[in-house]
Amino acid sequence: MQVFKFGGASIKDANGVKNVASVLHKVGYKNTLIVASAMGKTTNALEVVINNYFNNKKELQSSIQDVKKYHNAILLDLFDDENHASFKKVATLFDELSSFLDINKSPDYNFVYDQIIGYGELVSTVIISEYFNNIGIKNNWIDAREHIKTDNYYRRGNVNWEETQTLITNNFNKSILNITQGFLGSDANNFTTTLGREGSDYTAAIYAYCLNADSVTIWKDVPGVLNADPRYFENAQLLNKISYREAIELAFYGASVIHPKTLQPLQQKEIPLYVKSFLQPDEPGTMVGKDLILEPNIPCFIVKKNQVLISLSSLDFSYIVEENISDIFNKLHTYKMKVDVIQNSAISFSVCVDNIYNNLEKLLLDLKAKFKVTCHENVSLYTIRHYNKNAISQLEKGKTILLKQLTEGTVQMVTK
Repeated sequence: MQVFKFGGASIKDANGVKNVASVLHKVGYKNTLIVASAMGKTTNALEVVINNYFNNKKELQSSIQDVKKYHNAILLDLFDDENHASFKKVATLFDELSSFLDINKSPDYNFVYDQIIGYGELVSTVIISEYFNNIGIKNNWIDAREHIKTDNYYRRGNVNWEETQTLITNNFNKSILNITQGFLGSDANNFTTTLGREGSDYTAAIYAYCLNADSVTIWKDVPGVLNADPRYFENAQLLNKISYREAIELAFYGASVIHPKTLQPLQQKEIPLYVKSFLQPDEPGTMVGKDLILEPNIPCFIVKKNQVLISLSSLDFSYIVEENISDIFNKLHTYKMKVDVIQNSAISFSVCVDNIYNNLEKLLLDLKAKFKVTCHENVSLYTIRHYNKNAISQLEKGKTILLKQLTEGTVQMVTK
């Protein structure tokens, strides 16, 4: 059994869908599960729909129509006959989306977000499945929400592994190509949940774990895992081999090519992960596996944009001790802040966080009751694994360093 994951860039238009079929013909698709993301920038477009639902009702229908038009254009490019069943199936999904917006009574943004955002994956996989069947690649479309069960922590659902394992074991036909959605699950009440942004990689790992797959391949628009994001760093190099441990470190620090949660289930069963280019499917790409030595052994650069640096000190110049730190972390947990870096001294404590849930104002107000607070928004967090002096000086050039922290194998800097 092999699991393939195709992201939005690989299926952004009709030619992308056709190229996925070409990749399958080249590398084979026997005993294969395909996990697919939403097409192109559909997730962003659906976030506009959600924002309009809450804040700009007069633009709501227009934003929904934009998403429909985008997918309808892809359907028209893929199918000669407008009476093809795919048009009706996609229309039914958009009717469901509109119906939810009409009848929903919940004011919970995170709940509404998860009920709407997943239509990107549902529509994309229906289109892919229908097109493949149309050209003779027979397949079975799966609703991932019927397999992957989570709690109701909307927008970052935690997987119920025991129930998920049972559902996949009892309801999966390995004898045919299967196609399902990344990113999606459902809670005990069968409401849609999501696994976190970019969670499609994680979906592939969940299925691979439960199916005891031989491998997982993530198909990207880059040749594999690079030592730096080419959007932000020049002269990025391909990493041929990485250990699970190193890949987990890179993912934890924010390397965008692999989702942070993806590697743990694969490591547990020693399932190798390959990252390859859907433009050059015959190239070897990057292999992530057990006890592999980083090849080549070079500095790896990671950047996370739009972070928040919060610096705290006691109002009376008393020490920041365990009780204070415990209180700070309780507040960070309460306001759902993702912590990326911490640094503390006798009378100060700094933390760099991701304000995913837009709770920063509430957090700062709470902290100011007990601490002197300084906050820097829209900062960048840079991490270098396997750093050397040249790598550090190269990164520091022209930047204002707000925080710097070195350990044996890693340096992190928060810059303005």
